[in-house]
Amino acid sequence: MIIGLDIGGTKTHGVRFEDGVPVADESAGSSNVQNVSRDEAAANLADLFARIGGGQVSQAYAGSGGIDTADDAAALASLIQPHVPGARVTVVHDSRLLLAAGHASTGVAVIAGTGSAAWGRNADGGEARAGGWGYLLGDEGSGYWLGREAVRHSLRQMNRGLPADELTIALLRSCGVDDPNRLIALFHSPGTGRRFWAQQARLVVEAAAAGHPESQALLDQAGEDLAALALQVLGQLHIKGPVILGGGLGMHVAPLQESFRRNLMDAGVADIRVLDQEPVFGVLQLVAEQA
Repeated sequence: MIIGLDIGGTKTHGVRFEDGVPVADESAGSSNVQNVSRDEAAANLADLFARIGGGQVSQAYAGSGGIDTADDAAALASLIQPHVPGARVTVVHDSRLLLAAGHASTGVAVIAGTGSAAWGRNADGGEARAGGWGYLLGDEGSGYWLGREAVRHSLRQMNRGLPADELTIALLRSCGVDDPNRLIALFHSPGTGRRFWAQQARLVVEAAAAGHPESQALLDQAGEDLAALALQVLGQLHIKGPVILGGGLGMHVAPLQESFRRNLMDAGVADIRVLDQEPVFGVLQLVAEQA
């Protein structure tokens, strides 16, 4: 029996596999200790395991954002282990799940979710990463980045003395404030964080679909930035592809996908894919490779 976990900035997706067949599939709140407190992460894992079961499991394999060091992996593994006593627990960066879920053992995986990152592997076993620096240093093309850019757009409109446009109106309504000035304090408030602002990305997507030029430009820039991450990893590994795009934004926002594809094709990349299943289903391939 194997437990697969995909731990993002917004949710934890868990699947229980018996003889390679998923028999339980549930989600709970994030258990990424870089996004929530250790206590909250532990509570969300307990909620998840109460629904998918733990106990007699041979292996738990988890992919999570923010796993940059062995210490990061060990900290998360220590929260998982009590739910699967005696099982082997492996924790890796979530981009590894994405590549495997895309039915590839080599290539580059690009995540566009709450945050963003790219990771890849070549046929010689070499690995490389780009991005994944967190919201203060990077995360271009991510949900958080789009949410923050929506705030910046609204503040620039205010500074220029322009009336609130459709993106600003939607943002003010979503945030429960009546003036762009109030967004400044809200943005820096302890009561909001990465997840809150990443959730505002949907407003950019909706405004772009309604023809808002600035929102369309933001999605175009997001795709370009994500393609740049992929190109950096391809260059480090000296490979041509495939490049697989995943994450909540990457899998579901067509204009971003189109920009991503266009920028990679312009750079000579031919094998470009959008993930067609949840990353957690890449766990079985990773466990097989580990055996």
